[in-house]
Amino acid sequence: MMMALYGSKKVPGRRVLMICFLLPIILSAYVTSSQETTPPSNVTNGVDGNNNHHAQELYHHVWPKMKFGWRIIVGTIIGFLGSAFGTVGGVGGGGIFLPVLTLIVGFDAKSATAISKFMITGGAGATIFYNLKQRHPTLELPVIDYDLALLFQPMLMLGISLGVLCNVIFPNWLMTLLLILFFSIISVNAFLKGAETYKKETLVIKEARVNSQLNDIRTGEAGESVNESQTNTNLPRKKVSLIENVYWKELGLLLSVWFMILALEIGKNYTTICSVVYWILNLLQIPITVGVSSYEAVLLYKGKRVIASKGDQQTKWGVLRLVLYCICGIVAGVVAGLLGLGGGFILGPLFLELGVPAQVASATSTFAMTFSASMSVVEYYLLKRFPVPYALYFVAIALVAAIVGQVVIKKLVALSGRASVIIFILAFTLLVQQA
Repeated sequence: MMMALYGSKKVPGRRVLMICFLLPIILSAYVTSSQETTPPSNVTNGVDGNNNHHAQELYHHVWPKMKFGWRIIVGTIIGFLGSAFGTVGGVGGGGIFLPVLTLIVGFDAKSATAISKFMITGGAGATIFYNLKQRHPTLELPVIDYDLALLFQPMLMLGISLGVLCNVIFPNWLMTLLLILFFSIISVNAFLKGAETYKKETLVIKEARVNSQLNDIRTGEAGESVNESQTNTNLPRKKVSLIENVYWKELGLLLSVWFMILALEIGKNYTTICSVVYWILNLLQIPITVGVSSYEAVLLYKGKRVIASKGDQQTKWGVLRLVLYCICGIVAGVVAGLLGLGGGFILGPLFLELGVPAQVASATSTFAMTFSASMSVVEYYLLKRFPVPYALYFVAIALVAAIVGQVVIKKLVALSGRASVIIFILAFTLLVQQA
């Protein structure tokens, strides 16, 4: 029963893995030859905290030479695994990228944050491209829940803007404490959710085996008539084109929010701190983000829209529940902006608590997280916060790792019949990021 989650189509795992194994080596050799020395100047405009582009001081960045040695090899391996596990779990992997880029590769913390955001965007973008063609594990729906994304993604972006401001105010020890606290609670909760899902899957598999045995007995007694009925229960799922599998109206609305918030953030770079224009550009983010999330919340409250990925187990959307979930989206963004992460580490477990399947939770949290991470990348690029060849190399690693992770996890879930493996990967990735 659970074996049919993804259909019986074979996945070309060996070819994909071979290509992905060779590609990092080729990219490393190419990029190493293109950048043998560091840039002539190591002074750039400061960015106070994670993303505050209005710091007036200058800081000396540390951009190591790109030599094919043990540092880049170890960084490549850990970055590959971090992106693969992070995108499968729907958390991005920023908590893994940051220490690798600073402690192993040798970047300063601020440059490492910028490259980490770039890697998150690359991995999440590849995952979205892969998931746009995928279907819900049991229903005739896309694996990405666009209504869920519309409710949370604008709040996530608003929260990130607030988190960036908090980053300037909060001391480092408090941010570290918050990081440990959040990851501890969320990882334990994700593990418990995985264990609960694992038990349910075990019962389903046992029932499927009993039914299979009964069908075998009936087959011997009834002959071909039973065989025909069995064939009807295993009919292939309807194939849907990419154009039909994407909800273009919802996607267009999310992209509009992204472009407007990005324009406001870039506009702040050309204003004076705490000036009237500066605060107007900051405050304009509120009606844009709250307006879109409120639009979706009202439709859910009136019953004109539902979280279809939950199937028959629909949630009664009261006002307090909707407000609470919007606040959770803001909190995810605040913590992400405060600590330089993607925000998926809160959205993924939260979606699981809503009752959506693990595949949908992972795909949708990655989808929502991509908008916020990519916005940061554009701003960092305009500020010249990272060496482009180095960043492109690690982005390529993250991109390839994300595709490999999706292919492998799809095959693993299909073979084992257990989607709970995705939840356990989520919990494991959160624990690693905490460490």
